[in-house]
Amino acid sequence: MKDKCGIVGIYSKSGEVSRKIYYSLYALQHRGQESAGISTYDGGMMFTHKGMGLVVDVFKEDNFEALKGNKGIGHVRYSTSGKSLIENSSPFVSEYEDGYIAIAHNGDIINSTEIRKELESEGRIFYSTTDSEVLCHLLIKEYNKSGDIIKAIQNVSKDLIGSYSLAILMNNDLIVVRDPGGIKPLSLGKKDDLIIVASESVAFDVIGAEKIRDVEPGEILLINDELKSFSLPGKGKIPRSYCMFEYIYFARPDSIIDGKNVYDVRLNIGRALHQEHAVEADMVIPVPDSAITAAIGYSRESGLPYGEGLIKNRYVGRTFIMPTQEDRENSVRLKMNPIKSELEGKKIVMVDDSVVRGTTSKALMDVLKEAGASEIHLRVGCPPIISPCYYGIAMASKKELIASDKEVKEIKNILGVDSLGYLSIESLIKCIGIDKDQLCTGCFTGEYPTSLPKNIEKYESSRC
Repeated sequence: MKDKCGIVGIYSKSGEVSRKIYYSLYALQHRGQESAGISTYDGGMMFTHKGMGLVVDVFKEDNFEALKGNKGIGHVRYSTSGKSLIENSSPFVSEYEDGYIAIAHNGDIINSTEIRKELESEGRIFYSTTDSEVLCHLLIKEYNKSGDIIKAIQNVSKDLIGSYSLAILMNNDLIVVRDPGGIKPLSLGKKDDLIIVASESVAFDVIGAEKIRDVEPGEILLINDELKSFSLPGKGKIPRSYCMFEYIYFARPDSIIDGKNVYDVRLNIGRALHQEHAVEADMVIPVPDSAITAAIGYSRESGLPYGEGLIKNRYVGRTFIMPTQEDRENSVRLKMNPIKSELEGKKIVMVDDSVVRGTTSKALMDVLKEAGASEIHLRVGCPPIISPCYYGIAMASKKELIASDKEVKEIKNILGVDSLGYLSIESLIKCIGIDKDQLCTGCFTGEYPTSLPKNIEKYESSRC
């Protein structure tokens, strides 16, 4: 799986901000590894540098000298809308009559294709295939009518279906927007005279800032020498729909998302997995790194020793970007190497955060068996994924999801494990500690918080 992006916005009354944005993006690298970018404004000009690859590869010392200004935004990207090309990297910047606008977006605008066609029919030219550029054109169009960026955002939001956390740099103003459902996370922090917003609170920690609060679903923040809050038309009218996968997988465990400590949630998941699916075994091991905390929780609850059965090679790219099935399977062996002395002759409980296609899981089970594990009991920290996500997580089309048309027993046999236990949705909700009617459960239930495109298959193919 891949999440769409991570965003940062910083406003300082005095000092330069490009380095602080850089460090904050570094802390959000897990949210996007295809490209990175920063835009800043110095009161007269906007400066942008972006490129393909990791944050550390994109930015060099001379880039910070060129990124002048006491306000700016940053972005790390995975592609769910638009191919992995430099033209689609963000922030997306445009010049208009009154100056400059730059946008960093986390989420997915489901109806962006339809909106784009309307804008093209009006003669507007697009240079990328991203929904971020669609948002940019829409905002400029509405701003030209009223001259008020807040009204423009409020009007644009009425046409948007999907998820969006936005950091917008418009001349001297930093504007932050979170969709009315709050699907994607967004937090507000402060350090001295500096205001920072970011997808996760870990972006604050790295620069010594303190989290103030979460940006509310449906809230607009206008940040300059003061901070003002406004509301989208749907605020309070559309049910909150926090993404459950932020807690299961995407967010860093040291983040606090919508008032919940992610590390504690994952410990709870591990405990609940044992309560629902206890089994006699010799040790508990995680699929590193995302399932480590849940495996610790399982170990503590069960009394079984926690161990490292797999060592992760962190210099190998993620398996989902491999073009063929054979490449993905080979990549698993490059990425995960077993410790035979720990596994040989042992009954193993392996904890994973999720099973999507099942291909990586099957390859891992083969690795463990070859290392001599006598039994493998797979425990999954979420319910079976039966439907895709349409809000910024590219996990697979419905036909590729192993659980979309198979029962747990059949999946167990395909993966070749001795037992398979998924966490129930009721337990997951309890572990997170947020009411069910405030969580998006679409990938587990097929019931989504917004309307979906009419031709959903065409939409899915456009995201691949």
